[in-house]
Amino acid sequence: MDNSVQAAWVRARAGDPLAFRELVQAHARPLFQLCFRITRDAALAEDAVQEALYNAWRGLAGFDGRSAFATWLHRIAANAALEQLRRNARHRDGAFEGGDDEDGADFLHTLPDDGPDPEARAVGVELGRRIDRQMQRLSDAERAAFMLRHYEGEPLERIADTLGMNIGQCKQAIFRAVRKLRDALEPLR
Repeated sequence: MDNSVQAAWVRARAGDPLAFRELVQAHARPLFQLCFRITRDAALAEDAVQEALYNAWRGLAGFDGRSAFATWLHRIAANAALEQLRRNARHRDGAFEGGDDEDGADFLHTLPDDGPDPEARAVGVELGRRIDRQMQRLSDAERAAFMLRHYEGEPLERIADTLGMNIGQCKQAIFRAVRKLRDALEPLR
């Protein structure tokens, strides 16, 4: 654990709200990005981050420092994002209309466009629609594991720890997500 993070964690654990604020400022953006990629909704992601930070503040005394502080926070945030999805049934029913993350880097919305070829554009639009639909059909665990692995580039051990799974469950969730996405895209080959 980084010395400044550890020092802030120790002070926050002792009840110093300014130290906890330092931790929040250091981790809020990555937590929001994680929650947004899981929920695919900015409002739900904001709610999840607030819930995660509140839960982290309440549970700070229980954090023993054996894992990285960021891993502990990511696990709380991922669970809060999954809880937001469970609370908001419209996301399971496919009511998602789409949208890019704030820096436009969401690879699922990047459409291939090598030139002015209208056929290539149509295929790209259809590809994006199929990916969006299929991502919403994945289970919460599959979507979270897939996003953490293929979008965030997290190692399996950290994903498993973040989602409260063992490595085998984590691999299975990612495998199922990839298989479902491939099946949805097969007709476009």
